[in-house]
Amino acid sequence: MESIETLGEVQIADEVVAIIAGLAAMEVDGVSSMAGNATRELVSRLGMKSLSKGVKVDVLEGVVTVSLALNVRYGKNIKETTMKAQEKVKSAIENMTGLTVADVNIRVAGVDMPEDK
Repeated sequence: MESIETLGEVQIADEVVAIIAGLAAMEVDGVSSMAGNATRELVSRLGMKSLSKGVKVDVLEGVVTVSLALNVRYGKNIKETTMKAQEKVKSAIENMTGLTVADVNIRVAGVDMPEDK
């Protein structure tokens, strides 16, 4: 069996983990925006850093705790939407970073009405 040699240490900034969490949460149907953050359209103009607003990440010895503040689209089931967001955020962080996610805490900060109403 071959031994795997490491070429050095890899560190992932908390900001990167926060951006991954924000992107994953925004992909969930029913999540309209990150609280204290721009909508999807503004994110494309403002850049990735705005996705980490409303996200708090604590990394301790390779274990991550994430707290997100989200706005949910009116008419969507809040419990179902937040459970999907928790799963999506956990999966995205673990798959992309190799870190273990212990908790994904979500605070629903508001409900966004459709723009046509």
